[in-house]
Amino acid sequence: MAQESLDLLIIGAGPAGLSAAEAAVREGLDYLVIEKGTIADTIRQYPVGRTLFSTPNELEMVEGALHPVREKPTREELLSHYIHFVLDADLRINTGEEVTAIEHRGPDKFIVHTRSLNTLGQETNATYQARRLLFAIGAMAHPRRLNVPGEALPKVHHLFIEPYPYVRKEALVVGGGNSAAEAALFLSEEGARTTMAIWREDWENRDPKAGAMKHWVRSPLEREIAEGRLRVILYQHIDEITAHEVTLTTETGEKRTIVNDVVFVLVGSDADLTLLKSLGVETTSGKLTEMPAYDPETFETNVRGVYVAGHFTNARHIKAAIDVPRKIVPLIARSLFGVPPSGG
Repeated sequence: MAQESLDLLIIGAGPAGLSAAEAAVREGLDYLVIEKGTIADTIRQYPVGRTLFSTPNELEMVEGALHPVREKPTREELLSHYIHFVLDADLRINTGEEVTAIEHRGPDKFIVHTRSLNTLGQETNATYQARRLLFAIGAMAHPRRLNVPGEALPKVHHLFIEPYPYVRKEALVVGGGNSAAEAALFLSEEGARTTMAIWREDWENRDPKAGAMKHWVRSPLEREIAEGRLRVILYQHIDEITAHEVTLTTETGEKRTIVNDVVFVLVGSDADLTLLKSLGVETTSGKLTEMPAYDPETFETNVRGVYVAGHFTNARHIKAAIDVPRKIVPLIARSLFGVPPSGG
């Protein structure tokens, strides 16, 4: 099978990957973005109609290009912005294609194997040769589990999309961050009989840097509680999930059984570092999860020619995820060609 030769292969088409692709065009690199899902796939997994926490200047690919109806854009407005950025710049992105293995055959030589499904569901395999790799994958590949009996039941979900199937249903949300708080709020506001199970330290946390829920989520959440539409249980752990009930242990050690129709376990997620580790990339423990070790100036890992950017680095917020590739792709070009980067 013929191999396409590339200067730079970018894995992931989120904000970091899109920014890297644009920078690669400016630097004159032969590049390709491989994305196993869709463009901005992590954003697409946000709840339908969700308003983002950030203002346009912290999210947009081009200054002044994102024009939401209100102060902050919705999921749909931001998705449209990223997609039209790709279309307007005619960026080279293969969606629905998954990287399955990478071979490191020496300096400037990575062999990347991928697979995708055609419209008939038939698998297609491809192979690329790249001199440099940039991993710009998201951090939602592996939702964290409670690892309790019954978690595999169909009524248990690790991703919240919309509240409307659960009107007048008994819904339990487990978790303490913004994703869990938003899910509980949306469910309660739209007619689900909602219970939120949260650890006391998460409920009492007011420090945004320590993962506290945003005040514009907490305030309406507390209003739902005050008006009797949402119940909060401070818990130690979930004991068991059955077809019609959930048993948990409260913070005081009391066992409680809750009649229940649907459970959302929203306790965080982790990036898939399998490919990076297979290349010999070292990892380190971050604030919340494991992440690759890298040079903070170049974002190059301990494996020469392998770079990282985006949500699973310390520059994890969207603005930083957009800004970092614009800094490091010119450095990649310099390492390839031995000439000063354009600085554009």
